[in-house]
Amino acid sequence: MANVSYPGVYVEEVSSGVRPITPASTSTAAFLGQAEKGLIGEAVRIFNFTEFQNLYGGFLSDSYLAHSVYQYFNNGGSICYIVRVANSDVATADVTLLDQGGTAQDSLTISAVSPGAWGNHLELVVSAGTKDAENEFNLELYVDDATSPVERFENLSMVAGTANYVENVLSGAVNIRASVNQANSNATGRTSVGANSPTVPLSGSRTRCQININGDGFQEINLQGAVDDGTVADLNSEANVAIAIQAQVQGLTAQRASTDQNAFDSFACSFSPDPADASVSRFVLTCGTTGVASSVNIASAIDAPNDCSALLKLGTLNGGTEILGGAVTRPQFNGVDGATARYFVGDNPVNSQVSAVTLGSDGTAVTTDQPYIDALDALDPLDDVSLIAVPGIGSPNVVGAGMNYCERRPLSDCFFIGDMGQDVDTVGEAQSFVGSLSPKNSYGAVYVPWIGMLDPTGVSSDPIAVPPSGYVAGMYGKTDASRGPWKAPAGTGAGLAGSTSLVTNFTDTQHGLMNPDPYNINVIRQFAAAGRVIWGSRTISNDAEWRYIPVRRTAIMMRVSIYRGIQWAVFEPNDQELWDQLRLNINAFMMSLYRRGAFQGSTPDQAFFVKCDSETTPQADIDSGIVNVLIGFAPLKPAEFVVVKISQKAGQSS
Repeated sequence: MANVSYPGVYVEEVSSGVRPITPASTSTAAFLGQAEKGLIGEAVRIFNFTEFQNLYGGFLSDSYLAHSVYQYFNNGGSICYIVRVANSDVATADVTLLDQGGTAQDSLTISAVSPGAWGNHLELVVSAGTKDAENEFNLELYVDDATSPVERFENLSMVAGTANYVENVLSGAVNIRASVNQANSNATGRTSVGANSPTVPLSGSRTRCQININGDGFQEINLQGAVDDGTVADLNSEANVAIAIQAQVQGLTAQRASTDQNAFDSFACSFSPDPADASVSRFVLTCGTTGVASSVNIASAIDAPNDCSALLKLGTLNGGTEILGGAVTRPQFNGVDGATARYFVGDNPVNSQVSAVTLGSDGTAVTTDQPYIDALDALDPLDDVSLIAVPGIGSPNVVGAGMNYCERRPLSDCFFIGDMGQDVDTVGEAQSFVGSLSPKNSYGAVYVPWIGMLDPTGVSSDPIAVPPSGYVAGMYGKTDASRGPWKAPAGTGAGLAGSTSLVTNFTDTQHGLMNPDPYNINVIRQFAAAGRVIWGSRTISNDAEWRYIPVRRTAIMMRVSIYRGIQWAVFEPNDQELWDQLRLNINAFMMSLYRRGAFQGSTPDQAFFVKCDSETTPQADIDSGIVNVLIGFAPLKPAEFVVVKISQKAGQSS
């Protein structure tokens, strides 16, 4: 309320009490299975199949994860999570490169971004940086001797804390990661080297320049000071200029508390022959401390007419070079034979450039159910997953565990899509599979048979059989987007894109033995007019109240939406005003669903009710901090059996 104190108009914003409830997503899937690469035991969200290939690789002969994800997007899915399953004996490919020091030490280790034999196909090319060849380096990554790199990283640094530090840059790479050897002791006190043939003697007042040691910040020195205090007689010789530079820098004090004063106190300057050409000499300025970040940088004087750096040819702008202490810790650029250095990640011999190698391995194949069951726990932190599938693992233990997991999540907010085994192609086998499921609940459904698709690898000219769960999950998403979860994802409109055939095309009679209780098996059928379609919409539960998939999924959507949409009510005063607001907001949400055709009934009163008042919340509950909201809805149930009765009309005159 406004604090009124003077005559006038006061304007306030007052809440209307309307807090819209947004319908929760119902079609974000999670797929668990073996993959060529990718993080193990972690759920990663992807948005298309190209992203899946980048993160998890291609199609495998002993796993249907990639096939199912492909068909999920192909049939209408939009977002999904991937959990890679593998045994503990997988290994990550890596190679440890030696540095450029005279007595080489480990420079850095390059490793594949995830475990698996795929990393053994990575080839690394190392070269000098394109911007600062003295201090930086480039990495190019190739796969299987390709002529074009799949990734390229330019102008990398070995100095931690810099924007181009190799570990940080490669943390965003698709295929590799880097780990720098922090114990490398080859880093030296580094230098700023002038260009050849400086101009000496210094003329007039041109005796000033700026110097920055170890990133401490630029400070100006005046070489005339060495003449004034008698350190040198004049600045007419290169030797005297070198002495003057050294004396003036040693007289500086570090500006930062973190800078070692020895960097200044032990600073050295000389006028030395060029190693490449002994007939010419240049100034060499050396930092007093060692380390990868050891550096000497020269800049022009603040007052340009007094600058001497150009005469002495110091600083990169004047043709000089400035070399970091960590430059020598970079990996070697030249191969064993003098050619460009090329290293095979995981598959390189140990030699004068490589100190260690780890061969990437896929480990043993996952042949038991428990790793898949354990992988379900990777979905625990996620609150936007609504469909779960373990493609191709037609095991009653896995399907049962998946349905149980969906029910025991805190909000029971997921639905499991189960596959049967590829060899389940008879009525008896399908019935036996369902009979062995435990537990059975309404949070899952099973589909049969497997589906034929063109071999995406091109190895087989004939269609290959793949599990139905990827197709079905995509169709759930497509139906949800066009109609809503209250529409059964089945019927002639549920044609499966990308399918070429069915492993078994069950007849009406066979279907009639699998569809009713106690089996509730959803069969995929092929019809001349409709093609291959989903022809069933039952949960595995025998509870008639939750027999149909759209009923269960609508209830899940409502539960999650209302749970998230009324969080504001917690700790509000538990009185009539709160009850009215809860009724108002939940009624508005239910009405929006009713208008979209989510419920039975020709009027809202027939379709749903929301009750929250003193009857649902007596004083005893108020005293316990409880408010009770009672919500009822009339779910839509699919017209599973359409019965047409035909009779003759008799007694008509001709």
